[in-house]
Amino acid sequence: MAQIVTLGEVLMRLSTPGFSRFEQARSLDVTYAGGEANVASALAYWGHSTAHVTRFPDSPIGRAAGQYLRFHGVDISHIQYGGPRMAVYFLETGAALRGSQIVYDRAGSSFATCDPEVFDWDDILKDATWFHWAGITPALSQEAADVCLQGIQAARKKGITVSGDIFYRSNLWKYGKKPSDVLPELTAGTDIVIANHINVKEIFGIECTDFKDACVKLQQAFPQVSRVVDTHRTSLSASHNLLRAYLWNGNEMLETPDVDINPIVDRVGGGDAFIAGLIHGLIRFGDEQKALEFGVAASALKHTIEGDALVSTEAEVEAIRQGETSGRIKR
Repeated sequence: MAQIVTLGEVLMRLSTPGFSRFEQARSLDVTYAGGEANVASALAYWGHSTAHVTRFPDSPIGRAAGQYLRFHGVDISHIQYGGPRMAVYFLETGAALRGSQIVYDRAGSSFATCDPEVFDWDDILKDATWFHWAGITPALSQEAADVCLQGIQAARKKGITVSGDIFYRSNLWKYGKKPSDVLPELTAGTDIVIANHINVKEIFGIECTDFKDACVKLQQAFPQVSRVVDTHRTSLSASHNLLRAYLWNGNEMLETPDVDINPIVDRVGGGDAFIAGLIHGLIRFGDEQKALEFGVAASALKHTIEGDALVSTEAEVEAIRQGETSGRIKR
């Protein structure tokens, strides 16, 4: 299988037990999470060689985060250690009419204050065939944005496929730059872009009427982009969603049917599972429609699993893709 390298911050996730509210909780469950790392761990479960690039504090907490990635089969040999602190996020899981809540505490983290020069991209990417980044990384700091750009440029020189999830958190951009200042240069070096027509307009100033129009105009502005992908979620409640996906390849728009997800156990990481499934499908099957369906099936399955990581086999995801959603017990 391919070697896939991902880049991005990993946070300590502190979640209230069960469906408790923050005000009710007297203890918090600990795990570790990061969008790009979630992609790497899912792909590792499906047989790919994956490596994640980030920076942790040189402390028991930082080492615990590294071991968490190793446990899920991700190569941690390129992780740097140092800096002031671990990024944290707090999660309150919603149910029925009450949505989930997330509170971030990641300012000044070890990754956000990294030195871009310490990452040896020639070594990191020497065996890689795929590089994945996300828009949250350049939102954290100028240093993080520089690391992301260096990774993309190094991958481009080596002819490595680059995918980028350009969805971003607007409240993270606090170092004097806006998404429109940074993301266009990163997108210019990206082959597969995960985006919707709203952020295409917000980030690039491209006026568009719908997703297809956004895809066509994005490819005109950035010729390197070969595919644009988006998911559509219908939220019937916090516990019941419908999920489908779209892929524009420059010639036609592919679409999946809705997958009905009910009840939802933990939706955090669902988007990362979709990206992992899409990447796996494109590499494994070489069929865009099947890859898109595999991505939606992977995301749907993630909604049934606690924590950010999708712990599954390829066969489990493929069964959902083929319509086996009864949830019958396996003996």
